[in-house]
Amino acid sequence: MTIIQQILFILSLGIAAWLVSRRILIISKTIRLGKDENLTDQPGQRLATMMRIAFGQKKMFDKPWVGLLHFMVYAGFLLINIEVLEIILDGITGRHRLFEPLLGDFYPVLIGFFEILALAVLVACSIFLVRRSTGIVSRLQPTRHRELRNWPQLDGKLILIAEIVLMMAILTMNAADSTLQDLDNPHYPQTGTFLISQFLKPVFAGWNEHGLVIYERIAWWVHILGIFAFALYVTYSKHLHIALAFPNTYFTRLVPKGEMKNMPEITSEVRIMLGIDNPPHSEVQAVPERFGARDVQDLSWKNLMDAYSCTECGRCTAACPANITGKKLSPRKIMMDTRDRLEDIGQNMLANKGTFSDDGKALIGDYILEEEILACTTCNACVQECPVLINPLDIILQLRRYKAMDEAKVPASWNMMFQNIDTNQAPWKFAPGDRFNWAESLPK
Repeated sequence: MTIIQQILFILSLGIAAWLVSRRILIISKTIRLGKDENLTDQPGQRLATMMRIAFGQKKMFDKPWVGLLHFMVYAGFLLINIEVLEIILDGITGRHRLFEPLLGDFYPVLIGFFEILALAVLVACSIFLVRRSTGIVSRLQPTRHRELRNWPQLDGKLILIAEIVLMMAILTMNAADSTLQDLDNPHYPQTGTFLISQFLKPVFAGWNEHGLVIYERIAWWVHILGIFAFALYVTYSKHLHIALAFPNTYFTRLVPKGEMKNMPEITSEVRIMLGIDNPPHSEVQAVPERFGARDVQDLSWKNLMDAYSCTECGRCTAACPANITGKKLSPRKIMMDTRDRLEDIGQNMLANKGTFSDDGKALIGDYILEEEILACTTCNACVQECPVLINPLDIILQLRRYKAMDEAKVPASWNMMFQNIDTNQAPWKFAPGDRFNWAESLPK
């Protein structure tokens, strides 16, 4: 049976590794569809930002109670994987508790630490599941936010249930293992009592040795296959931010959040009109293929990484004044729609041997509505709130530039304002020379 288990485990590990690497390749290819953007300057500051925001969870602690719960899950996820390494090596070699002879008396202390983390993850995920299911947090309710309906709603609950099951599996596995040690089973080395799972041992009181071995093996397989499935599942889920939060915060734009990136072609034309620049007459100004963004290929690779990094927490939407006043705009939906478009393109590329075949769709119109992007006030509240430094506003601005400059589709009031700015250098319809006439009526 040991040899059969080794073979099955190695097959499972190989299949999981292949499926995960395949997904990583697709995601990498779709991100690289974006336009080039150089974000490699100031590496020291970038590293500090990543350590503070992604590793240190700084922005999560803006809400201390939620931040603590999230940190419990996050720390547990990172550190329990050390035990997963032992389980993987056990599965490959056919051994059990491979690290125990190496660590000696420290081994039960280490497992006890992992069990504390497992219990913390179990408690935190249970609380998060209750919060999602009872309507306590309005920004997580699909009845209020249409972008959370169907799969996103289920996704948020599935991952929490999966983590609860995985933590229960590891704790009960250790309890059954410890009980088998008490029976002097030769396959289960004496490691001493485990800190948390010892309190679960009464559950197995009265079980015969064969039943305990079967349960311990089932729990072992459930835990490790669950880890493999989790690793694949997160690549299809909002939980991809577990991995992408680190590069996404490292490559964040190190400029003030309110700073908008001008289009070089337009800036150059304006400078020439104002007489600031005087290029040679023979120099022909390059006309861009498109102003703004129509589809994801018109966005930068950082915009696309932002979309894959979105946690769907809804803090951006909860802070959005347009959304609060009943407009259709939801910054969270903008990021989710961008990711959905990337997923569709990824499947298209997969079906066409790595190349994208035009499907007649575009990000603006087929995924994101004009009404949504026109409602944005560019206040930057969404950018300020994001715990992993995502910038929904940049995508909104680029989509809006396309509608305004390429298709000339904006509200009539906007066109009037544009015309006034063009002729009067102000949004209002009066000559620049009359701009301060209002001051004449003030007391002297």
